[in-house]
Amino acid sequence: MAPLVLIVTSLEDVTADLVITALNEREVPVARVDPADIGPDLTFGARIGAGAATWGGVLRTASREVELGEVAAVYYRRPTPYAARFVHLPAQQRDFATAEARHGLGGILHNLHGARYVNHPAAVSRADFKPAQLQRFAELGLTIPATLVTNNAEQARRFAAEHDRIIYKPFRGLPAGEDGHSGAIWAQRVDPDTFDNSITVMPHLFQAEIHKTADVRVTVVGQQVFASRVETPDGALDWRRGDWNKLIHTPLGVPGSIEAALHSYLASFGLAFGCFDFALTGGEHLPASWTALECNPNGQWGWLPDAPAITEAFAEILTRKEVASP
Repeated sequence: MAPLVLIVTSLEDVTADLVITALNEREVPVARVDPADIGPDLTFGARIGAGAATWGGVLRTASREVELGEVAAVYYRRPTPYAARFVHLPAQQRDFATAEARHGLGGILHNLHGARYVNHPAAVSRADFKPAQLQRFAELGLTIPATLVTNNAEQARRFAAEHDRIIYKPFRGLPAGEDGHSGAIWAQRVDPDTFDNSITVMPHLFQAEIHKTADVRVTVVGQQVFASRVETPDGALDWRRGDWNKLIHTPLGVPGSIEAALHSYLASFGLAFGCFDFALTGGEHLPASWTALECNPNGQWGWLPDAPAITEAFAEILTRKEVASP
């Protein structure tokens, strides 16, 4: 079999669909797998030892058979959580089966010898913590908002007193509810007069509000950089909460010093790709200032105007012959 690209994601992932189409157009062999399908529709056998120093074997889906040794690259997108496969089981059995699947099948898929990962799930996990992101931004010389992470109401009040306005944002999105639908809590302004001891229940992330003129989304794939100025018709604090079809996009050049910092950022976490969000300040008569907010190491980009070019960048990096270490 020819070397192939393994796409690890859920069935409904339209972003992965774009990359698969581009790879098909290049006549690159592609196999798509959702590890949570483990069972009759997903079986595998992997061996090591007895003269074999790396994992080899076969993974079978309902429509494909994949030789593990032939996987040249892995596009690790957004697979269904293993727990969804075992949701019908009692809690102890569900947790055991989920852990076994993650460590067994996941342990194989995360350690395919010689494969290029975009991105490796271990690298995504390291880079997925907002405190780590902000610290790395600062270390690289990027401007970041004044930030407090706390579960102490008095510290939150003191922080608010030091700044004109502060916002709250969650560390993660809302998990799926009983109906299976997930949700989101958007970045929002908060009134320190409402702070009470309920803050102690969990950590909160507060930041000084940046009086921005626009947002910037920078998508980096390998050495290629794509930037779009993003504005909302109503000037919303968080552009994600409105109608994405009404967002105003303008192509934007990235200052050289910031572009260099973004490449260094990705390299420090072992990432080949990341979606960076910046707040842009300054007007017609003032120099633009970029404030780094966060980096999603597995972000969405299919909604951007330059999605076709980003798609080609993914196809390019997944078909390179040299291998990047995870």
